[in-house]
Amino acid sequence: MGIIVNPRLFANGLYLPPIYLNSMMNYSLSQMPDRLAKPRTHGITMVMDKGLSIAEVHNFLSVNHPHVDVVKLGFGTSFVTPNLREKIETYRSYDIPVYFGGTLFEAFLVRNQFEDYLAICKDYGISWMEVSDGSITIPHAEKCGYIEKMTQYGLVLSEVGSKDAAHIIPPYKWIELMRAELEAGSTYVIAEAREAGNVGIYRGSGEVREGLVQEILTQIPGEKIIWEAPQKSQQLYFLELLGCNVNLGNIAPNEVIPLEAMRIGLRGDTFHLYLNKEEA
Repeated sequence: MGIIVNPRLFANGLYLPPIYLNSMMNYSLSQMPDRLAKPRTHGITMVMDKGLSIAEVHNFLSVNHPHVDVVKLGFGTSFVTPNLREKIETYRSYDIPVYFGGTLFEAFLVRNQFEDYLAICKDYGISWMEVSDGSITIPHAEKCGYIEKMTQYGLVLSEVGSKDAAHIIPPYKWIELMRAELEAGSTYVIAEAREAGNVGIYRGSGEVREGLVQEILTQIPGEKIIWEAPQKSQQLYFLELLGCNVNLGNIAPNEVIPLEAMRIGLRGDTFHLYLNKEEA
C-alpha cells in the first residue's frame, strides 16, 4: 500500500502494472491507502490561483508540485494579471497545465468573441479549456456544441450548476446535463460551488446537498466529476464518500499539502479511515 502510478496509463500500447512510489514519501508507514501518483486520470487536485505573483508561484510549486494536477486562473484574473505569459510558463516548467476560469469563457462569449477566446488560448499555449454557463444563459445544445468544437483544440472541462444560489437545479437535471456534456466530449464535468463553496452542490451554509451528490453518482462515474470543494468539511465529505482518489477542485494554494495529508489519513479528520482495526 502507498502511492502508486495510475495503472491505466499505457507504455508502448500495453497496460503498466501499478508501481509503488515510496520514494515520494519521507519515511515508511504501513496501512496507507493506494493514492495514485501523477500523472493520473483521477484523484485530481485542481488548484485555484486568484492572483499569485510569479515569485509566489515558484515558492508554491517548490513544495506542492507533486500534488497539483492542474491550476485554474480563477474567473477573469488572467485579464489583469501582470506577466501572465511568464506565470503560465512557470507552471508549465513543472508539467502542470493551466486553464482560464469559466467566467472568462463566458465573458468572451457574451461579447460575441468566441473565436477570439480560442485564439488567446492558442497564443498562451492553453491546452485545458473550461466551458461554463454559471453567469449567463446558454441553450444546452449550444453549450454542447462549444464543447464539441473545443475538443479539437485541447482537453475540455465543462461546469454544471449555477452561480445563482436562488437557481435550484433538480437532481435529474444535473444528471441529464452532465451526461450530455460528457457525451459531447468533456473529459471531466465540474460540479459548481463557486470559490466560497456555497452554491450548486452546497447549501448557502456550505453544507453538502448529500441527496443530490449521491443521486448524481448513481448515473455519472465519480472519476469523471471534479467536485469543487474549497472548504475542509466539504473535502472531508467526499474523501469519506469516495476515497482518497476523488477529484477535488477550487483548492487554495495553501491547502494543497493539508489536503494531501487528509487524503491519506494523516490528519485528525481522516486518521481512522484506513487503519486495520485488528492491527492498530
